Amino acid sequence: MSADTATKFEGLVRARRSPRQFLPEPIPAEQIRAILDDARHTPSNSNTQPWMVHIASGATLQRLSTELVAAYEQGLTSADFTSTYGDGEYLGRAQRFGAVYYGTQGIARADHEGRREVVRKNLRFHGAPHAAFLFMPRLGDGVRAAGDVGMYAQNFLLSLTARGYAGIPQAVLGEYADTVRTILDVSPEFTLSFGISFGYADDTSPLRALNIERVPLAQNTVLHDTRGVLEDK
Repeated sequence: MSADTATKFEGLVRARRSPRQFLPEPIPAEQIRAILDDARHTPSNSNTQPWMVHIASGATLQRLSTELVAAYEQGLTSADFTSTYGDGEYLGRAQRFGAVYYGTQGIARADHEGRREVVRKNLRFHGAPHAAFLFMPRLGDGVRAAGDVGMYAQNFLLSLTARGYAGIPQAVLGEYADTVRTILDVSPEFTLSFGISFGYADDTSPLRALNIERVPLAQNTVLHDTRGVLEDK
């Protein structure tokens, strides 16, 4: 790999952002196909390629939005996976993100309705014209398949960025798996990991420039006889 290629990749990874407001203009069909073609080259355990991806746009996406918000208002969650941050450093990271996220929107911690409206915006796909729903078959405990789906999602997101588009992975969409499966006519044999809303980012949104922390390498990297990597970093 040339130094120029490595520099371009470094720039691409750092340029990727999770916008929380999109423009309504749809992405051309040939570009969506190209993005999906990029993503399908993801490695997977024993080449199982366990991802099943449903792309929703137009009237289908609008129906999903309506039904997801209705399910939220009625408390009808149906997640295929548990979700917890524990009570240690991971919870702390989530709380620091929340402080930046809600603070940028001027929503106080005690503003319960303001926070509920944020959830509704999530379930309306932040105004994006498209959403990808990442399903996977029920293979064993699901850990290996979930890892493969995660790698698929990263390739999908990087392809969006490379082509001038943007996407945001949304775990909250997986909280309403039964609702999504019903509308998209997906067999219960497939579990819903999460969704990715995507399109053209609205660069005028104050949420576009959120400064989200990344922990130092030394905090989550352990080296074994691998010298000269973390010194002075």
